[in-house]
Amino acid sequence: MNRKNLRFLTLLFVAAFLSLGSMVQAQDLWPDGTPIPEWFRQNEKTDISKLGQKYVVTDHGVVNDSNIIQTKQLQAVIDKANAAGGGVVVIPQGTYLSGALFFKPGTHLYLEKGGMLKGSDDIKDFPIVMTRIEGQTLKYFAALVNADKVDGFTISGEGTIDGNGLRYWRAFWLRRDWNPACTNMDEQRPRLVYISNSKDVQLSGVRLQNSPFWTTHLYKCENVKLLDLYIYSPEKPVKAPSTDAVDVDACTNVLIKDCYMSVNDDAVALKGGKGPAADKDTNNGGNRNIIIEDCVYGFCHGALTLGSESIFNHNIILRRIRVDSAQRLLWLKMRPDTPQNYEYITVENITGNASNFIYIQPWTQFFDLKGHTEIPMTYASNVTMRNIDFECSTVFNVSSSDQYILKDFTFENLNIKASKYPKIKADYVEDFKLSNITINGQKVY
Repeated sequence: MNRKNLRFLTLLFVAAFLSLGSMVQAQDLWPDGTPIPEWFRQNEKTDISKLGQKYVVTDHGVVNDSNIIQTKQLQAVIDKANAAGGGVVVIPQGTYLSGALFFKPGTHLYLEKGGMLKGSDDIKDFPIVMTRIEGQTLKYFAALVNADKVDGFTISGEGTIDGNGLRYWRAFWLRRDWNPACTNMDEQRPRLVYISNSKDVQLSGVRLQNSPFWTTHLYKCENVKLLDLYIYSPEKPVKAPSTDAVDVDACTNVLIKDCYMSVNDDAVALKGGKGPAADKDTNNGGNRNIIIEDCVYGFCHGALTLGSESIFNHNIILRRIRVDSAQRLLWLKMRPDTPQNYEYITVENITGNASNFIYIQPWTQFFDLKGHTEIPMTYASNVTMRNIDFECSTVFNVSSSDQYILKDFTFENLNIKASKYPKIKADYVEDFKLSNITINGQKVY
């Protein structure tokens, strides 16, 4: 080999090495420094042509009538698809009123454009089952759409699942006027979608709206993708109480991408259990490897909320988000009756506005030590907020407390306009790194 060819090969090798080094350096990482798997970048929507036979409900005794409850007829279609080895239950154009439906292994739900599955506004159409609510496993009302132990379950299409929540909302506020101490479970309301104990789940394309209670509840699921969803409930003229867009409850590997969320409570809330012995209850669990990205938020209480029923969260990312009219961008609910550990949380590349940039306070609503005498300690560590251009009222709405420890926070590359309380109380956090922070046009760190 002559010198010219050797030099060319050497330069080619060096270029390849540098390129590889650049790729490694730019590799997408979790907040704890480990690589994010390729699964999170493979985001093709459900192709129902690959899911077996289609069962258009109007071909099986269901009629297009928004005034007739057709729970039994719709469930019969699901059961028929399951008995035949699986298939897609198709909601065609029109409105179909139903109580609780239970999807089974091999079955899927597809809503055509103009097709609506609408929930009954009578609680008797939702049976009481063992389920999961507010960090507890107990008997409560089933959701409109239920899927338990249905690996590979999908909901897709361009249609709508509507919870028909107005009657429930009005009843809740009437009861709250009579008894201000009433809880969510005191007033009888179903959720919209509840998926539990399932792997490889995808919801894509559909509208999820007007839920009586939580909108999308995932419990003990693994490998879940929520893609291009429109999730909505009103804040006025009648507030839709506790209609969280997505509740992630003891799950691993969840991607929420390209969604619009505007609800009268938290947009994405991380759950998992509550109570002084919550970490010892096998019904409970932590959330690991959660990404919310490329979404747009309308009104909500918290864009990303950890708690209030939550014991452990690890590797949580909120990124490339536009927020409009939220109450809090990042909300850590520090529950003094529950052992909690929130760690490795990154919020980055955010624009928009909220009342509070970061909000960390004790959460004492319905406080109950259940006979225990010691208050468990709560921890929040390795929290990073960076590359954010934001408007708010309060930047750092954080209280110090002997009930929790805040440690290893990083704020960097922040450009914030704050109308009331612009200060960051750095002494509330152990090892607080602040870099390139501009507040109201003035560089403060």
